This record gives sequence, C-alpha cells and structure tokens, in this order.
Amino acid sequence: MFKTILFPIDRSRDTQEAIPTVVEIVKLCQSQLVLLSVEETPEPDAELEAAISNFLASAKEAFAQQGIAAETLLRRGKPAFVICDVADEINANLIVMGCRGTGLTPDGFQESVSNRVINLAPCPVLIVP
Repeated sequence: MFKTILFPIDRSRDTQEAIPTVVEIVKLCQSQLVLLSVEETPEPDAELEAAISNFLASAKEAFAQQGIAAETLLRRGKPAFVICDVADEINANLIVMGCRGTGLTPDGFQESVSNRVINLAPCPVLIVP
C-alpha cells in the first residue's frame, strides 16, 4: 500500500514521538523509508551541513537497529515546499511527520510546517500528534 514513505526529521520532540509510528508502518507495509532533513539557511553553511549529515547518519543507524534500511536526503530551502517537492520527486505514497517541527515562517506567523505540508502534499500525509 505505502511503497515509499517520506519521513521529514528534525531535532524536535514531535519527530522523536513519530518514530514508533514510522517503524510500525514501514514494517507492516514493507516500505522503503526516506529520511529528509531540510536546511533553512539561504547560503551554504559547511558546519551546519556537517551537523545535519551527522544527525541523518545517526537517525539512519537507529532505524537500522530496528531492521529498517533508510535512505537519507539533505536539502536546502523552505521546509514545507522542500518536503512536498521531495515527496513528488521520489514518488512517495505517504509522508509521516510530527505535528509541529522546529520551523516557523520568518515573520513569526504561527502556521506550522506540518499544516503547510498537508495543504501542498502530492500524497497522503499522516501527522503524528
């Protein structure tokens, strides 16, 4: 049913709380898992990219310890738009994400990334509260 699952991750508590749900769905559906982290800085930042790459590698290893192989992607841009673009690019059948990640729009408007993804996604979105 869900051949490819996209799991956008950041260091938020909501991401951590979504992991058991992702594990359960991936195992149940025997899905391919793609972990995505989005760097919001407009210009490349080597130090930040290295930190995000390390974060993705540790997340990949955590899933591997549960018997799940995962692909990792690091992209730059506005998180909601990048998430939806990547979902389209990899033909994701499902996006799973926490209800509120660490990103907010620059002007402080309180619309969450997850709310924007719901409205823009090319596939179903599961928000884990």
